[in-house]
Amino acid sequence: MSNSNYRHLLSALVQNVPGVLAHISGMLASRGFNIDSLAVGETEDPTLSRMTFVVVGDERVLEQVRKQLEKIVTVVRVLDISSNDFVERDLLLVKISAPAGSVRSEVRELVDIFRGQIVDVGPDEVMIEISGRESKVQAFIERVRPYGIRELVRTGRIAMVRSDGVSDSPATTGAEALRA
Repeated sequence: MSNSNYRHLLSALVQNVPGVLAHISGMLASRGFNIDSLAVGETEDPTLSRMTFVVVGDERVLEQVRKQLEKIVTVVRVLDISSNDFVERDLLLVKISAPAGSVRSEVRELVDIFRGQIVDVGPDEVMIEISGRESKVQAFIERVRPYGIRELVRTGRIAMVRSDGVSDSPATTGAEALRA
């Protein structure tokens, strides 16, 4: 089975200094690698940031991306999260056409089914927040598309490797595995 279109989820621990994101994204672009998803944020150590990104390609592409990242002085460590058991989340904010009445009730029911929440209400629209796996977020988008999506914004994917023998419990997110 070919994995030429396999989505690799990478986590790069980098020094939290100006220009790191530009340097890394420029390096990847100059070598013809496309970033499918990107999220960057400070870690538990304010001197470090974590860049979580998705690149699409085969094992050769993954290996080249890793090698190039590891050459950058401000990169502390690179981890292929997709080769481990991990927890991932995407965040979606979406404005849906939903005039008061039965349509708004239908939209509210969908939000409840997907365990989201309505975060803003206007006369003819609602703003909804949904978080979860990429497939859940995409499924929600497809379910509300017929109502009329007025605006949509998504974060890049974030992920952490699970600890050994860990369930889906919120108290055990796998942070210890990433620090090892």
